This record gives sequence, C-alpha cells and structure tokens, in this order.
Amino acid sequence: MADLIKRVVLKSGAVRYRFVVDLGTDANGKRKQLTVTRDSKAEAKAELDRLRHERRTGQLILPSKMTVSQLLDQYMASKAGDLEESTLTGYRNALVHVHEYLGPIRLQALTEDDVESMVAWLLVGARRRGGQSGTGLRTTTADGVLGRLRAALRLAVRKRLVARNVAEFVTIPRKARKADKRLNKRPEPWNVVEVQEFVVGIRDDRLFAPLLLGLMGLRPAEVAGLRWDDIDFTAGTLNVANTRTMIGNARVLEKDTKSEAGERTLPLPEPVRLALLQSQVVQEAERAAMGSYYLDSGYVFVDMLGQAMSTRQLREHAYSLMAKVGLRKVRLYDARHSCLTFLAVNGVADTILAAWAGHTNASFTKRVYVHPTAADMRTAVVHLNALLGVGEGASEAPL
Repeated sequence: MADLIKRVVLKSGAVRYRFVVDLGTDANGKRKQLTVTRDSKAEAKAELDRLRHERRTGQLILPSKMTVSQLLDQYMASKAGDLEESTLTGYRNALVHVHEYLGPIRLQALTEDDVESMVAWLLVGARRRGGQSGTGLRTTTADGVLGRLRAALRLAVRKRLVARNVAEFVTIPRKARKADKRLNKRPEPWNVVEVQEFVVGIRDDRLFAPLLLGLMGLRPAEVAGLRWDDIDFTAGTLNVANTRTMIGNARVLEKDTKSEAGERTLPLPEPVRLALLQSQVVQEAERAAMGSYYLDSGYVFVDMLGQAMSTRQLREHAYSLMAKVGLRKVRLYDARHSCLTFLAVNGVADTILAAWAGHTNASFTKRVYVHPTAADMRTAVVHLNALLGVGEGASEAPL
C-alpha cells in the first residue's frame, strides 16, 4: 500500500504526497484513474484507505464536472418514457427556475445553503409571468420547484453522482406560507345553496349536462373527454377512462386518466342521467339540422357542429353562466371540492369518497378536497346539545 504513495517535490521546493488509484472502467470501457495529492504521507494513506473502502462497499463517489443543469436534463430524460406530456411540461416549467439560479454550479459542489438561497429567491424575485415580473412566486409554486429539484438529486444519489441529497431537508419557511395564505386567500368553493342555485339557473342551457358532470365530481378534463360510448344508460353508470386536457392553455392533449385510480365507473345520479338523455336529443336535432356539416365526434361535450370542445371552453362558458345567474365566481375545478365536501359531511365513507374522486389515498381526498362550512357543522351542534345538557325541545344556539 505504501508503495503507491509517492513523494513529490514541487518547483517551489514544497513536498507533497501523491498516489494514483485505479477505479475500473467507464461505460465505454475506458480505464478510469484518480490522482490524489495530500500535504502529508499520513493524509495520503488515510485518503487511499477511504477510497478503497468506498470502492469495495459500493459507496465511492467519483469526481465529476457535471453541473446542476446537466443533472436536470438527465432527470427529465429519465422521466420521458414514464410521464404524460402534460406532466412533463409541468416538470420543465418548474425546473426553469432551478436552471436559472443553480444550473451552472458543479453538482458535487452544490450545498444546502445554495438550495436555501434559491428558495429565498423564489419567494421574492423569481416570477416571470402571471404577475409583476421580478416578484416572488406563490409558496405552492415554490414547493413544486423544490420538489422537482429534490427528485433530481435523488436520481443523482442513486447513480452515485453525489453522496447525499442536499435539498432533502430544505423547506419553504412557515412564515412565508402564512403570509402567502393571508395575502392570496382563495375563494371558498360553493356551498350547497350556491350549487343548487347554479343548477336551477342553468337548467335551460345547452351545456347543462356537461356542467352537471362537473358538479358530480368529475375533473374538467374528464368531462371534456367523456364519450357517449362511456355511458351505459341501462345500467345507469358512467365510465371515466379518457381525458382531454390543455397544454399551455392552447393545445388539446387527449390521453387516458391521470392515474390508475382515475379510471373508474361511477353510478349516475338521476338528475345527471336525465340531463345526459336530454343532451343526446339536442345533439340528434343539431345533427339533423346541420346535415353533412355535422361532425359526429362521439363526445358528450361538443359544439353545435359536433366538434369536441376543450376545458378552456368549458371554463369560459361556466364563468359566463355564473355571472348571468348572479353567483360569485369560483374555479370550475372547485365543483369537485363542493361535491366531495357534500358527500363527506353527509356520511359517505372515506374509501368511497376517494374512489369517487379517482384518488388512491383517502386521507389526501379529505385533506385537499373537503372543506366543511359553518352550516355543515350544524350537525355537530345537535350532538353537543345532548352532551352539554340542553333539554329536549330547547332551541340550538345560533352559529
């Protein structure tokens, strides 16, 4: 072992100790060697012992000039065959900020401080669009950026490019989350009364059936992708297996469901079944009126020429109807929240709730989609009356 360590005299007269260790071959069969120089023979011997041990146990990290940007490119290439185009687009958009702030840094030189510095920048100056340029991102957006970086660094750890994931324990500061929530309060999903007012107000609208599908908990992309062949009127069921989503709010992408759990068969509520039957009648009349100009696309959500419509058109039409009916404007996607909240507070089991939503995790469904209101909590008052000794026939305390 000692023979490997050579005494080297530099031009300045300083003495150093150097060794060359063989690290095998790379993917192309080229021999790999590492030259190490230390100030003392003892330091050189200790380093040689460490390298031999890590090589023997499979823990050796070879020096690399790879940058963070090069790792991110490798990470995205590894996901290309696994994720849908829309998801890949979201990943790329999130990693734009990492490329900008950390991209040129050599991967093995990246530190936790570097990542924390990036997070601070995300929250104060990373915005490119959707607001004043140079201001901070929302904390949820910053979370997504940090999450993609963590995932890329996990790949680096698996490939033995780095010893540890320096982003693993970096988080968005709690104070920033509270400030963001206070300054960007999202409107609550509709309550039961508002949902019912909307249903009554749009009953004569040509797109009544597709809008009801959203109110029964389907995602907008699932509504846009629903075909007549997916509906069994005899059995009273609806099969969710196809979606039509938007890339960059401009291009339609047709694909299967978001996840395996998203592919599901739901029983049709009677009002929705009747609305769909009426929609079929309307489409038949339009087909007869338009003749050869009519495109028999097979979708439920179509224009008067039979052409499939997009989630953007569904959203814009819904917003115009909200204004017409005189209801406050909420996100179309929040119809899922209203539906799942109603089902939850009316005793639907967690497992059924998650299956209805197309989720694999019931706790996720309840945490993200269920928002009980003061009116929903009135049932709790009934039980508290009994607990606290309110006599039979006594009135409930006002909420």
